[in-house]
Amino acid sequence: MTVESPVTEDTPMFSLRNISKSFGAVNALTEVDLDIYPGEVVAIVGDNGAGKSTLVKILAGVHPATSGEIFFEREKVSINSPSDSRELGIATVFQDLALCDNLDVVANLFLGREVGTAAMNEVEMEQRSWELLRQLSAKLPSVRTPIASLSGGQRQTVAIARSLIGEPSVVVLDEPTAALGVAQTAEVLNLIERLRERGHGVVLISHNMADVQAVADRVVVLRLGRNNGDFRMPDVSYEDIIAAITGATDNEVTRRASATSTERRKK
Repeated sequence: MTVESPVTEDTPMFSLRNISKSFGAVNALTEVDLDIYPGEVVAIVGDNGAGKSTLVKILAGVHPATSGEIFFEREKVSINSPSDSRELGIATVFQDLALCDNLDVVANLFLGREVGTAAMNEVEMEQRSWELLRQLSAKLPSVRTPIASLSGGQRQTVAIARSLIGEPSVVVLDEPTAALGVAQTAEVLNLIERLRERGHGVVLISHNMADVQAVADRVVVLRLGRNNGDFRMPDVSYEDIIAAITGATDNEVTRRASATSTERRKK
């Protein structure tokens, strides 16, 4: 009889093993592995076409994986739809944010999850909105401000806050600082740190290495749809990450140099 060890902080909340995804003859992902831990920010980086967006959509239930296994706290699970993803505690904030510009902050936060039976309880929703935003140390002029009047950083704040309504264990952020200014980027990075402090596992998709180095605990590199590195941020340099992204450490020149070095050692 085998006794399974208990789930601890050292146990990944989610583990993806040998995840592959094909679109006809095109292999977008090939045997990709990914671990997501509580209270950790893991950044997924790679060049355009590396498979980052496809991996996010598999986690979000937009695209089911062609093959591979997904484990939640060591139990095998399936993510075949967005509802499956939400039920497992995964909240995804896509790059387009999917906010309604004509509605205010409260309406966007509770869209589809309105509080009340015969009529919406506006007072309770407003109170819960302020509580959630305070927990994230978010700065908004008013929860009754229309989304159209907010800055890019404030919109990202609302989208992240909305993802927390269902108490997820993992928050996936797809390019959250894209097209933001310096001050707005700092605001979003602070939000990511608040999510980590709250114990959420955070998956950060980003092209911005400065942002990755600022908040990530670990960085996973994808190249041509495959794993090409899994580094702890204190142990890796900017140059190492760029080399893994571009494949500079795996090309004809370096292979030839490695082969020559091996031959010399044999002599």
